[in-house]
Amino acid sequence: MRLGVLDIGSNTGHLLVVDAHDGAPPLPAYSFKQPLRLAEHLDADGDVSRTGIDALADFTAESLRVAEERGCEEMLTFATSAVRDAGNSEAVLAHVRDKTGVGISVLSGEDEARLTFLAVRRWFGWSAGRMIVFDIGGGSLEIAAGADERPDVAQSLPLGAARLANRHFEGHKRVDDEELRDIRKQIRADLAKDAGHVLRAGTTHRAAATSKTFRSLARICGAAPSGDGPLVPRALPLDELRRWIPKLIAMSPDELKDLPGVSPSRAHQIVPGALLAEACMDIFDEDRLEICPWALREGVILERIDKLDTVSEA
Repeated sequence: MRLGVLDIGSNTGHLLVVDAHDGAPPLPAYSFKQPLRLAEHLDADGDVSRTGIDALADFTAESLRVAEERGCEEMLTFATSAVRDAGNSEAVLAHVRDKTGVGISVLSGEDEARLTFLAVRRWFGWSAGRMIVFDIGGGSLEIAAGADERPDVAQSLPLGAARLANRHFEGHKRVDDEELRDIRKQIRADLAKDAGHVLRAGTTHRAAATSKTFRSLARICGAAPSGDGPLVPRALPLDELRRWIPKLIAMSPDELKDLPGVSPSRAHQIVPGALLAEACMDIFDEDRLEICPWALREGVILERIDKLDTVSEA
């Protein structure tokens, strides 16, 4: 069946059209996305601003039109932390529904981590053993670990790259050594609070990462470009990331935009994303993360396919 998957993230709205069949990987047929940057359209009260609401409604309406033109027989819709954490979340979704007729579901942080883990497990397979998976989004960081398709532990922390950029690097400001030390200290303290739940659950055999932030950092650190295709192995080594972090901090916004794998709309998130990625690897004692091309969207699709198969068997 042809599905339209509408993903409303903290940075980007993305419609992915896929051909999905039981027993086969989802085959991307078309992609339509816009940089909504909802995490940056929050007012002092934590509500999505009118500008953000209107941008979301317009994008949803256009995505519906694209999905219909591309022959989608079903739309899967979901929003993540920017909408989930907004004080006016229900009003935002009601406005979009009234304007477009599309009801957008809000994923819990735990479901976001769980579905991302499912996608990564299916990509790497059972030979990966017990895995730990990291996903840096715009508004949150998801961590999940386990030996099966459902993780034993699934966490969502308010440590997204856009959130950290707004909190510590507003206006693309440079930070001095003392400020940088304080930022690193805060990130690591927040990350370590619940790390024991993951670490006590068992030794991991493979550490993986997914999301645009991790892919960009891996590319900066020498991984193959996206044009080489998803089957090329890619990784983010901790030692190489550590060599790059001082360089990234010293770069101007224009220099960051020119780095390989960095989109202009996310360039200001590279430094906080790098600090968070380094903290993840340190806190969980991983010296290398394998980059998985599948993430939350694929997890949503795979779960939908699994349900179709269950219905057909019944």
